[in-house]
Amino acid sequence: MRQIVVGFADVETAHRVTREAVGLAVLTGAALHVVTAIDEDTRTVVEVGSDSWEIGTVDAAERAIHEFMQGLPNRIDYTLSAIEGKPAEVLIEEAKRLDADLIVVGNVRMQGAGRVLGSVGSGVAHHAPCNVLIVKSK
Repeated sequence: MRQIVVGFADVETAHRVTREAVGLAVLTGAALHVVTAIDEDTRTVVEVGSDSWEIGTVDAAERAIHEFMQGLPNRIDYTLSAIEGKPAEVLIEEAKRLDADLIVVGNVRMQGAGRVLGSVGSGVAHHAPCNVLIVKSK
C-alpha cells in the first residue's frame, strides 16, 4: 500500500476513523493524506488591541488537523487538504488525484434511513476509485 486518504472532521467519530487510518499507515508504511471538506472558505478579521489577524475556514480546518495529529501517540508524516465541497466528492477527487490505494471513512449515518438517503461512507463506497475501509466509528 502506497497512499491512504482519510476524511477528517473535528468530531469524535471522525477522530476514531483518523486514528484507524494512522494505525494502518504505520503498519503498512503508506503515506497518509488527511482531507477535510468545508462548505465555504469564509474569512474573519480578529482584532486585539492594535493587532489584527485574518482567520479563514480553511486555516481553522488545517489547524484542527495539525492539532489532532500532534496529539496522537504514533507520530507520522502526513499531508493535508482542506477543500470546499461535499465530503464524499472531496474524498473521491483527492483519492483520484493522489492515485490512492485506500480511502478510510466512518459509518456514521450508514444504518437505517441513512443508507437510502446517503452518507459520506455510502457515497464514497459507491464511487471510489480504490478500496474503501469503513470504520465502525459510532
